[in-house]
Amino acid sequence: LTILIDEIANPLPRRVHGTVRVRTQALSSFVASLDDAGRHRWGPIAPCARVQVRLDAPGLDWEGHAYLDSNEGDEPISEPFTTWDWMRAPLRDGSCVVAYDIRQREGRAERLIATRFLPDGSQQPVQLGPRIGLAPTGWRIGRHLRGPAPGDSASAADEPHDGHAIAPQSARVLRTLEDTPFYARSMVQAQLCGEEVVAMHETLDARRFASPLVQALLPWRMPRRG
Repeated sequence: LTILIDEIANPLPRRVHGTVRVRTQALSSFVASLDDAGRHRWGPIAPCARVQVRLDAPGLDWEGHAYLDSNEGDEPISEPFTTWDWMRAPLRDGSCVVAYDIRQREGRAERLIATRFLPDGSQQPVQLGPRIGLAPTGWRIGRHLRGPAPGDSASAADEPHDGHAIAPQSARVLRTLEDTPFYARSMVQAQLCGEEVVAMHETLDARRFASPLVQALLPWRMPRRG
């Protein structure tokens, strides 16, 4: 997938120009309903991929892990959801774990979708543990992360010679990449599938998103072109 970028930054005008290339290892046909009624659906198109970024304005080159997915809904996200936390973590074997930790307005109060995607395009369910609180954002959005399942909190490399496992470090925010009144994207460190991982994490507060003030500000944050 080749993405050609030629934009003007907002609110401080400056040119953003360059190319982003996403190279997939395998495509996935996995689709899951985010809500009990099935009105909102998510599917990772390329959960295990690589990205190459080449920008000449500003001058910036980098490459690393990549992920491409699709979301669709038959109604606004503020209808069924209150908040959700999403996470994607690459593992040593080239696979990745993706988890949606969802809170709904109706039906089951909580819905957890946790799946491990392998480089060949196959997938398998993953067991995760209780929710762990992370540091709130500057806009005071509460961030959470699911901890490891019982018995999955330390890798073999973490076990000392006496056979007693070392307690895993608490999950923590390494860097907040985007902080808005209703949404945050962060890099977090945590234990997952017996490994110490650095994961991409997002939190969405659908209640704040639906507020008239936030809706009035959205055109300034995400301008639409005719």
